[in-house]
Amino acid sequence: MTVTGAPTRTRTRRPRAVPVRRRIFGDGHRPGFLTYGLLSAFFLASAYPLWWSVIIGSRSNEALGRTWPPLLPGGNFWTNVGEVFDTIPFWLALGNSVLISGIITVSVVTFSTLAGYAFAKLRFKGRDGLMVAVVATMAIPTQLGIIPLFMLMRELGWTGEIGAVVVPTLVTAFGVFFMRQYLVDVIPDELIESARMDGASMISTFWHVALPAARPAMAILGLFSFMTAWTDFLWPLLVLDASNPTLQTALSQLQSARYVDYSIVLAGAVMATLPLLALFAVAGRQLISGIMQGAVKG
Repeated sequence: MTVTGAPTRTRTRRPRAVPVRRRIFGDGHRPGFLTYGLLSAFFLASAYPLWWSVIIGSRSNEALGRTWPPLLPGGNFWTNVGEVFDTIPFWLALGNSVLISGIITVSVVTFSTLAGYAFAKLRFKGRDGLMVAVVATMAIPTQLGIIPLFMLMRELGWTGEIGAVVVPTLVTAFGVFFMRQYLVDVIPDELIESARMDGASMISTFWHVALPAARPAMAILGLFSFMTAWTDFLWPLLVLDASNPTLQTALSQLQSARYVDYSIVLAGAVMATLPLLALFAVAGRQLISGIMQGAVKG
């Protein structure tokens, strides 16, 4: 005889409610609303000057006098760009800027990596003193050396030439210090000693051991060096003439008249910013992947 008892009740687990604090601040694995809100605010604050330049550069100069500035671009952008091309030697200046920035970037990354590796992993007399001297040069304002450097360029007969802009910045103290600080921790001394015990020369050790580990830092330094050389204004303005300008010095000619049409000036500024945006779009993903790869290896 079977006795049927009362039906058993199955308890269904309700999903746990996420605490309000975790939704706002995150849980350590996923960011919360506050993180996304701050990132969005910083992004909008950083992108607004460029967007405002696009708006004014695509309209007439009358848009600056309105009580409420427009929020959308107008239809005069290419007309203003045509005025820029007619006023300044834009393509010559663009080619000079690309050439100068490219040479400086390759030179700074190459020499800074070599010097940083030497200061980080090679033992020689006076290493610490030389490193202190390199770092001490970073405390000297650049403006103090402009007059002696200009006199030197004039004695060499380089004024008005691109070499006067390139040669003084073939290597930077910041680049050497940055690569030294990166390589001193990312490469174990035992790895270099084992390579030397296997018969590798100094150059071979640098090429096969140090260089692969230094690629993330080289990418960051290369990007910063290109941006610094691209946006440099004071030294090219002093050492170059109007017939052979860089892009930044050529844009200053748009404001040399008594009446300044800011719509044309900002249209030229937007055109000068587009190469940097293209560089970030192309190299941004590789740069982030290189940083993550270096962080995992470290």
